Amino acid sequence: MTSSIIAGSGPVAEGADLKRLKLIAHGVLAGCVVLLIAARVIALKYPAFSFLAACAEAATVGGVADWYAIVALFRKPLGLPIPHTAIIPNSQQRIAEKLGQFIEDTFLEAGPVDARLRQIDFAAHVAAFLDDRERCLDIAKFSFRLLPDLFAALETSGLKALFLRSVQAQFYTFDIAPFAAGTLEALADTGRHQQILGQLMTMIRRALKQPEMLAQIRDRIRAELPSLLKLYRIDAYLLKRIVASVASFAKEVESDPNHPFRAEFDQFMRALIVRLETDRDFAVQLNRLKRDVIKRGEIRELVALAWAKIKTAMETQTTASTSMPQRLAELLHEIGLGLATDPAMRSDINRNVATWASRLVSEHKAGVSTFIADQVKSWDMRRLVDIIEINVGRDLQYIRFNGMLIGGLVGLALYTLEALLGIR
Repeated sequence: MTSSIIAGSGPVAEGADLKRLKLIAHGVLAGCVVLLIAARVIALKYPAFSFLAACAEAATVGGVADWYAIVALFRKPLGLPIPHTAIIPNSQQRIAEKLGQFIEDTFLEAGPVDARLRQIDFAAHVAAFLDDRERCLDIAKFSFRLLPDLFAALETSGLKALFLRSVQAQFYTFDIAPFAAGTLEALADTGRHQQILGQLMTMIRRALKQPEMLAQIRDRIRAELPSLLKLYRIDAYLLKRIVASVASFAKEVESDPNHPFRAEFDQFMRALIVRLETDRDFAVQLNRLKRDVIKRGEIRELVALAWAKIKTAMETQTTASTSMPQRLAELLHEIGLGLATDPAMRSDINRNVATWASRLVSEHKAGVSTFIADQVKSWDMRRLVDIIEINVGRDLQYIRFNGMLIGGLVGLALYTLEALLGIR
């Protein structure tokens, strides 16, 4: 860090300029001393020069005092072991801790950070980035070139197993009830649950036309019927009636937006949302069911199979098809257009990103302050002192000039006042 600061500040020119200014300040201070001696000698014959001597004396005192104060910030004046000097090098640990705490308390405070994050239009930046078709195509090509190597690295490095264990651990600790309640509430508020119900009815009607499904239902009916009724093929009659009734009901619900079953389904959804939000016993049962499902060997086999299928599909598409990057590029471009034309979507994305980022900063700001403190503690203080002195040294030398000027004027004023009062 220090080297980058030095490189960016023109150290050679600034260091030479600082040395020149220091020599001028030393010369002015030496001039005050010479003027003091000369004025004292001349005042023996011409008393009026006592006023000049008083001015030069005060200017000398002011210049020496400011020189001492400035040097004491960075090093020991004249190399003498004077207490409370070389303040910056001797305070490295305290400065590091205070700087880290200052960053945490001031710049990473939850309120200002959250307010600033909510002023940023993240989605608009993404939309503008994806507005360029060539850029989208470059991203798509890079992604597809990276996929085979990524899968290979995951397989050989053990990251796959680590990833799966991490996902499983996250599912174990994940409280499913609030998530389910929020998801269902979002569906219910927008009426999408009724669309899902309609699609479910369509799926039921299509399933009842499949021979395999009809055969399974008939076998189940035959298993429940007495042997005598099986001789009269009652199972075929019951199957026909059941399938017809269910299909007719499904079609009515699907085509009629005001069907009574839709109102009952809406009431069921609202009651389920309330129960998910308020019934802790129900939430505990859901989480227990979730853990039982995750523990099942079939789930692990399913995850492994899904991983293998995804890997094979991606490798096949990457090597065999040249149109996949183009399709992905078009998808990315469409996402950008969607973000650019949908203020509500942008608002939701910005709000969620700001909330997530604010939470991330809040959770890790202590680590940031510790990192900053550790970095400052590891700096070479001699180099840091040189950097600080190069950057603020000119102003400090002007403090010396001002100290001599103000000191001289104050000394002259006091001497004049004493003369007027007859003290001298």
